[in-house]
Amino acid sequence: MDEHLLKALVYLLAAVAAVPIAKRLGLGAVLGYLLAGIVIGPWGLGLISEVKHILEFSEFGVVLLLFLIGLELDPKRLWALRRSIFGWGSAQVLAVTAALLAAALAAGVPWRIGLIAALGMSLSSTAIALATLGERKLTATPAGAAGFSILLFQDIAAIPMMAAVPLLGVAASQGSSQGWLHAGQVALVIALLIFGGRVLMRPILRIIAKTDMREIFTAFALLLVIATGLLMQSVGMSMALGTFLAGVLLADSEYRHALESDLEPFKGLLLGLFFIAVGMSVDFGVFLAQPWRILGLVAAFLGIKTAVMWFLGRCFGIPRGQQLFFAFLLSQGGEFAFIVFGAAVGANVLTPDVSSILIVVVALSMLVTPLLLLIHDRLLIRWLDTGSRRPEDKIEQQEHPVIIAGFGRFGQIVGRLLHANGIHATVLDHDPDQIDFLRKFGFKVFYGDATRIDLLRTAGAAQARLLVIAIDDAQAALELVDKVKEEFPHLAIAARARNVTHYYDLLDRGVTVLERETFESALQMGRRALEQLGFGAYRARQAAMKFRAHNIKTLYELYPHYKDQQQMVSMAVQAREELQAMFASDREAMEREHTHDHWRGEPVPQEKPPADPA
Repeated sequence: MDEHLLKALVYLLAAVAAVPIAKRLGLGAVLGYLLAGIVIGPWGLGLISEVKHILEFSEFGVVLLLFLIGLELDPKRLWALRRSIFGWGSAQVLAVTAALLAAALAAGVPWRIGLIAALGMSLSSTAIALATLGERKLTATPAGAAGFSILLFQDIAAIPMMAAVPLLGVAASQGSSQGWLHAGQVALVIALLIFGGRVLMRPILRIIAKTDMREIFTAFALLLVIATGLLMQSVGMSMALGTFLAGVLLADSEYRHALESDLEPFKGLLLGLFFIAVGMSVDFGVFLAQPWRILGLVAAFLGIKTAVMWFLGRCFGIPRGQQLFFAFLLSQGGEFAFIVFGAAVGANVLTPDVSSILIVVVALSMLVTPLLLLIHDRLLIRWLDTGSRRPEDKIEQQEHPVIIAGFGRFGQIVGRLLHANGIHATVLDHDPDQIDFLRKFGFKVFYGDATRIDLLRTAGAAQARLLVIAIDDAQAALELVDKVKEEFPHLAIAARARNVTHYYDLLDRGVTVLERETFESALQMGRRALEQLGFGAYRARQAAMKFRAHNIKTLYELYPHYKDQQQMVSMAVQAREELQAMFASDREAMEREHTHDHWRGEPVPQEKPPADPA
């Protein structure tokens, strides 16, 4: 069998086996890839030995990742982020470098070695951090936005770091003329990229798109990324930064979405290969030769960098509940540290032995980061939530006929309608800011966790006639239903369903008074849309009501089969065909009978925004 195909088989088998297991255990895909790399690498089963070449090739996954991120940022948005990129980014690099250098000097490390180590280890892993944010859908959060800005600055900062390394070694004697020549080359390449991205690329993409051959467009997308990366690398710059710039220049083009969809599968596969290669690159020979020293360095490095990042998170105004996540997210060393240390060895600033130790420390820190995030999710976040919460309100025994659990936008409307009709309700919610706000409008809302039986009992669950469940967390809602069914079987339940699956889970528990939170409002919006498109008010209402009846009928027909995925898909397709046939029949009937729309021409009443939030 061909050796390359056999290696490809090993990579794919390792990924397919390790990642689903890691995801099932709640460890995340990144840690799954890293562990797979350790297992198949030189210090595991020894199935792969050419780690260096694999790592160099797999870095193309990071390059693709930065290109796709660039496609999401047009130049105007990038300019708007300049303060966070250069302000927060420079603060992070300088603060972490200073802290690590101080620790190295205190340990008696020569200042040149300490400075190179501190600079390289101040950089975090773009691949791990961005993959983690994407997997958890946290990119738009304050911690995610700050992390992205810092990572982008780090990619930029890696260039002057690599340029400065020779100045600390024997290469410094070569003079400064080469530095000016290199700067000119960099400026020329960036100008060429800007010109090509703004002037040449779009006509070329238009010509290729007209061929109507998807595979040629995909090939050109890959060619564009590879050529841009190699061009930047030829002048000693980061491939990832070059492709990011190319992505930004094409962000406002009409071909952005086509480029994204064509490159996304390659990015995922190559990123996975990169993480596998990082796992294989951990030199356990260096580790086994001096394990306690290596572990001590890893612990010191992670401790110092995490502490600095946590402090910076507070300074950047990141919410308290996200500060520790932000610190853990950027606590590891990054891919560019390998390049910085390699350049330092070439300039005789670092010896190969010292470089090997630093590389192992960085690789182990990358391996530990997913575990730190797992500890954060499973243990620390509860402590943080507990520490930030105020004490639950002391509720005197209530005797209102209705208890409302959750008083957000959904629960408020229920509560206001009941109050308007003279029915008082006891309201429980766990958002202290929301409660303080609502109390200003005269609502009697108590702070507390509605899933606690003792709190429900105090709220009058034993005497109440109805519990309205309007909390956001679907799993917590199911847990609350289970507890109420066991402790207060007489209490009727009306529940908000987040989606169809949640709807069915509630039906399984015997809850029959259910409302899908967006269904009725979406139905009304569809009715308004028909009216705007020329349908009379009567015809639009009839279409909406027919759709509603058919949807509810289908919902209950599918219910007995909702755990059988194949049967669900088959029945859903059949239901959609039935609905299309019904609408087609209606159109034919109206055209044939010229049905008069009695409501045509009547103004459609517009809803006025409520005086208080709903």
